Amino acid sequence: MEPESTVTTCYRHPTVESHVRCTRCERYICPHCMREAAVGHQCPECVREGARSVRQARTAFGGRISAVPLVTYVLIGLNVLAYVGELVRPAIVDRFEMLGVGLVGPDGGHYVWQAAYPAAFHAEGVAEGEWYRLLTGAFLHLPPTEGTFGILHIVMNMVSLWNIGRVVELQLGRLRYLALYLLSALGGSVLVLLIAPTEATLGASGAIFGLGAAYYVMARRLGADMAQVNRFMAGLLLWLVISAWQTSWQGHLGGLLAGAVVALAYAYAPRDGRRALVQAGTCAVLLVVLLVSVWAKVTELTGTQ
Repeated sequence: MEPESTVTTCYRHPTVESHVRCTRCERYICPHCMREAAVGHQCPECVREGARSVRQARTAFGGRISAVPLVTYVLIGLNVLAYVGELVRPAIVDRFEMLGVGLVGPDGGHYVWQAAYPAAFHAEGVAEGEWYRLLTGAFLHLPPTEGTFGILHIVMNMVSLWNIGRVVELQLGRLRYLALYLLSALGGSVLVLLIAPTEATLGASGAIFGLGAAYYVMARRLGADMAQVNRFMAGLLLWLVISAWQTSWQGHLGGLLAGAVVALAYAYAPRDGRRALVQAGTCAVLLVVLLVSVWAKVTELTGTQ
């Protein structure tokens, strides 16, 4: 009499007959549980365990490698969405643009700040607690009613963000890139507050100037051919000078300086276990310096102690 054959089943699905073993743990797996490996097949648990033990590839600056500059696309989308919002509701500009301090009249109009103002007026701006303007202004642009330059404002900024942002993001990784962008935007707004608190400004230019500074620092750190990079930087600085008559040079310069500080930390942090700590610490210190500067200026403008 022939011995009864033993039926083997999948360890995850006991009712499913299986004759294939995981090449790593040698347990039986059914077709639903098979994960193709370099040799044979593995079970889902061994695949997850292997993924944890494999060191993630990193960029030269410590960020995770990604093939799609997702953050740049999202930032462009947010800027375009905000612009559509301006078209639908123009009051968004006055409500969220960067403004250190100003006055709103009884007629709803916006007026230049003066320390002594009639009771029918009330103050507005960062000095009145609207700190969100430090960042929201970086996602707004001149409305079409400002003439041809109104439309060109967002077009030029988004083209620049598309060209520079994708390169910088792929080198830094998404998290470091986003921190760079937001700190550059904040740096531009803070310098506007410190130097020209009564001027209303808006636009992504400060953040883009920060990306430009990072592009230059990274190219030098990687030993790239600097001829083209130097031409790009010369054009950026030339626009900084020319724009002093048309736009907020304070916002551009503030973004450039903040971006340079962050990029230097990213590029020259020690390449060991301390790198992420040094990079994050520099960003945190810069954030504190910017916020303390805002607090000090607000205190000066409002006369509070």
